[in-house]
Amino acid sequence: MESNPAARPVGASGSSPVGASGSSPVAGAAADEGQQKVRWTLVGPGLVAAATGVGAADMVTTMIAGQRYGFALLWAVILGTFMKIVLVEGVGRYSLATGNTIFHGWRELGPWTAWHFAPYIVIWGLVYRAAAMSGTGVALSALFPGTSLNMWAIGTGLVCFALTWLGRYQLFERISAVLVGIMFVTVVGVAAITAPNLPGIITGLVPTVPDGSFVYVLSIAGGVGGTITLAAYGYWLREKKWYTPKWMKVMRLDNSVAYLVTGIFVLAILVLGAELLYSANVAVADNDEGLVDTADVLEARYGTVLSKGFIVGFFAAAFSSCLGVWNGVSLMFADYIGHLKKLPQDDPSTKTGAKYYRAYLVWLTFPPMLLLLLGKPTGLIITYGVLGALFMPFLGLTLLVLLNTKLTPKRWRNGWIVNTLMAVISVAFVYLCITQVAGLFT
Repeated sequence: MESNPAARPVGASGSSPVGASGSSPVAGAAADEGQQKVRWTLVGPGLVAAATGVGAADMVTTMIAGQRYGFALLWAVILGTFMKIVLVEGVGRYSLATGNTIFHGWRELGPWTAWHFAPYIVIWGLVYRAAAMSGTGVALSALFPGTSLNMWAIGTGLVCFALTWLGRYQLFERISAVLVGIMFVTVVGVAAITAPNLPGIITGLVPTVPDGSFVYVLSIAGGVGGTITLAAYGYWLREKKWYTPKWMKVMRLDNSVAYLVTGIFVLAILVLGAELLYSANVAVADNDEGLVDTADVLEARYGTVLSKGFIVGFFAAAFSSCLGVWNGVSLMFADYIGHLKKLPQDDPSTKTGAKYYRAYLVWLTFPPMLLLLLGKPTGLIITYGVLGALFMPFLGLTLLVLLNTKLTPKRWRNGWIVNTLMAVISVAFVYLCITQVAGLFT
């Protein structure tokens, strides 16, 4: 595969003007200056990735877990946050250490990876987008009673399409940051006002697995920050112009802070489920409507302002997830096509706003609208569920290979601690994959 030395100063083979320390005297000053500008900025690719990964479905899963088990699974949220920090750091480390995209790394492992990725990105894009637009529509139709859910869902798709069609990463990042701020302030603020039971929270920090909760444990842990959007992190690093190992410390700070923010947000959702629903023995729907039901409980207890605030946070989370997928997965698709066509990684046609990126935007936007209007075929839903369940084990296991072989420069390969963590995480996702796939056919 061809490459651009200016854009990819460190190759997988390790041959580069950059020395063993991962820096050069000439580039050092400029890179350090860049680090200083970014180091204290919480807005970055990590925040985009984390916000993208927590959508309406993750909120529902966490809320239902709180409704059923109270604070008992609070520790699983913390575990999930830690798992995603480890995995996304691996994606970012591979991208910065080699200058390659994650799909380039997958292709280095063999052409079989394309056979997994191609149906996943096509079918997942179709079904997920319909579900994501619907989640945003639920929030907006609840904010404006009497309006059509499908109208808002289709409107969401068109707005995301317009914003990402422009191909301006900085605009996309700033909008994502605003949405994260809204969802954090509203949902965490509402959770704090409900005066959560402190002894219950402390008890929830101790790992326990109540009867029937094991799949919820893995689902919560897996839901803190998305699936394919974890792999998109490397593409957002590239859009941010963070190319070389000089950005490694900044990347790690960016990733850790972002997932800590997201972890606190998901903790707040669990607290609301435990305080509002579990303690009062109130059941809500096990779908997007469950979040609206929760808002109704909030209104009955605390008034309209808190109820509407929660729905605004619900909307911000759902919309940021939509917007992030429109941008990040379109970048991954463009890179995928570029590799099939044997184009250089820096080829303009594979970047934000280029033809392959925009072609996938069209696929993400308009065919899913037909699913909203016509319903979702069972066979397509099952295929989507199987492919989605397979992705996290695929990511974890391929990262283990990429970060332990000559495909990554020796200095940036995994140590034994990270290898152990990634192996445990991968096994957990393999188990979750098996249970999810089995559940689709029972």
